[in-house]
Amino acid sequence: MALLWDIIKPGNALLLALCVGTLLLFRKKQAMAKVIIIVAVASFLAIAILPVGTWLLIPLENRFQPPGSLPHNVRGIIVLGGAFENKLILARRQLVLKNSGERILTLFQLAKQYPKARLIFAGGSGSLGPRGLGDSLPAKSFFDQMGIDFGRVILEERARSTYENALFSRQLVSSVGDDQWVLITSAWHMPRAFGAFRKAGWAIIPYPVDFRTDGHYNMTPAFDLTKGLGLLSLALKEWGALAYYRLRGWSDALFPASQDRADKL
Repeated sequence: MALLWDIIKPGNALLLALCVGTLLLFRKKQAMAKVIIIVAVASFLAIAILPVGTWLLIPLENRFQPPGSLPHNVRGIIVLGGAFENKLILARRQLVLKNSGERILTLFQLAKQYPKARLIFAGGSGSLGPRGLGDSLPAKSFFDQMGIDFGRVILEERARSTYENALFSRQLVSSVGDDQWVLITSAWHMPRAFGAFRKAGWAIIPYPVDFRTDGHYNMTPAFDLTKGLGLLSLALKEWGALAYYRLRGWSDALFPASQDRADKL
């Protein structure tokens, strides 16, 4: 799946199209080459100018809102991995955060607010290939630097997907029952994560962070191909993952929502 996505994600797919068009030019197939090149160039321009990726991300990020308040008693707090630049950590021997670093920073904030809550760091390698440095070792360093009692922390290190995060994390606690657990992950990733954790039997309070949009549809033109491709790739991958999770039975809904909202839809 990861290799397939590397080929079909927008930037790579359009670049391959330009390569094919150029090859056809050398093979004297002018008409077909012109069509492919024009379509690829027009697509690059549209992605650079129009906020297509933003429009696709907004429904994902607006599906769950950060809670206005949390219950007085919270059994535990779960944060999904993806906050650390693992290759740079290996190279530089110090913590380096990704754009989604808000995940781990929010965990630190809530850990201080709920000093008796258990903390689950659901990391794993996130790779289907040979395991490299996952998120767990950087997480240990983070907890130590932040002064968090490591006795409170449960590390889930085996998962290769959000579904496995939910499944394996549950295996690490004696019982979840109806106890309230706060789930921290990026806003665009929360629908899929919420569906997977609810399918695994958790009573989850969603706490989305790491927003990439302001939540409003607008038509402000821009000219930023790098940003446009990044947001579009992120959105398409997440929408595709939602469909894949539903087909595999890893989520309890195609586009998961909180129970209160689901009752209104």
